[in-house]
Amino acid sequence: MRVALLTGVAIWVGLTLVLSDVRWFARASLVDRLRPYTVAADPTPGRGGLVSVETFRDVIGPLARAVGERLSRLFGVSEELAVKLARVHSPYDVTAFRVRQLGAAVLAPVAGAVLLLIVRPPLVIAVLVLLGAPLLAFLVLEQQIAGQSARWQRRVFLELPVIAEQLAMLLSSGYSLGAALNRIANRGRGACAEDLRQVMGRVRQGLTEPEALREWAALVRVDALDRLVPVLGLNSEATDLGRLISDEARSIRRDVQRELVETMERRSESVWIPVTVATLVPGVILLAIPFTQALRLFTSG
Repeated sequence: MRVALLTGVAIWVGLTLVLSDVRWFARASLVDRLRPYTVAADPTPGRGGLVSVETFRDVIGPLARAVGERLSRLFGVSEELAVKLARVHSPYDVTAFRVRQLGAAVLAPVAGAVLLLIVRPPLVIAVLVLLGAPLLAFLVLEQQIAGQSARWQRRVFLELPVIAEQLAMLLSSGYSLGAALNRIANRGRGACAEDLRQVMGRVRQGLTEPEALREWAALVRVDALDRLVPVLGLNSEATDLGRLISDEARSIRRDVQRELVETMERRSESVWIPVTVATLVPGVILLAIPFTQALRLFTSG
C-alpha cells in the first residue's frame, strides 16, 4: 500500500511538472500576457505563480548541487564537473546536470519498487535494491560524463598530429596564426576543430591567440597539447615557426605510435590467458588422479 501511494505521488508530481509547460493547461495570466508590451518589459516573464520545470529547478538546484558534489568527492571523483561539461561541450551546466542526477536518484527507488512487486524476491534482496537504486542511478550518470570526457581527450590526442601538421603548412605558406586557426576551425569536423571554433570565439571576445590556446589546453588537459601550445605562443618571436611545429607534430605522432605499440603488446599478452587456463586445468586433473589414487592406497594399507 505504501509503495502504491509513493508511486502515485511521484506520478502526480511528474504530471504536474510536464503539464505546467503545456499552453492549454498552464495558461498565462493577463498580467503576464501584457508584460512584454510595457515600458519595463521583462524578457523572461513569470508563469503567474504556477509550478513549472524552471521554478522546480531553481528551488532544488542548490540542494542537488551540494549533494552531488559531496557524493562525487566521496567516491573519489577529483575532477570538477564544470570542467568535464565544458570539455565535451555539453548543453547542461553544473546545476542542470546535478538536478538530472537527483531526479534519477529519486525515480530509481520507484522503478525498483515496481520491479520488486513483480518479481517478489527475498526481503534482504528487496532492501538492497531499494537502498542501492538511488546510488546506482547517481553513479551511472557520473560515469557517463566521465566516459565522455575521457573519450573527448582521446580524440583530441589522436587528431592533434594532423592539426599540428596543418598549422605548420599554413604558417609556412604565409598565414598568420589567427588565420590558420580560423581556417582549420571552419573546415574541420573533428574534436579539435570544434574546440578551435570555441578558441576563435574567445579571440573575438578580446583574448589573444596564445591566451585562448592556453585556456584550451587547461580545459582539455592533454600532455601533447600542453607541449604544442607554448610552441604556438612563439608566433611573434620565431621566424621558422612552421619547422618548430612540424617537429612537435612528429613528436606527438611518435607518442601515438608508442601508445599503439603498448596496446598491441597488452592484447597479445592477454591472448595467452585463456590458452594458459585451458592448459593448466587438464594438467591439474591428470595430476590429481594419480595423487588421489596414491592417497587411497596409502590409507588402505
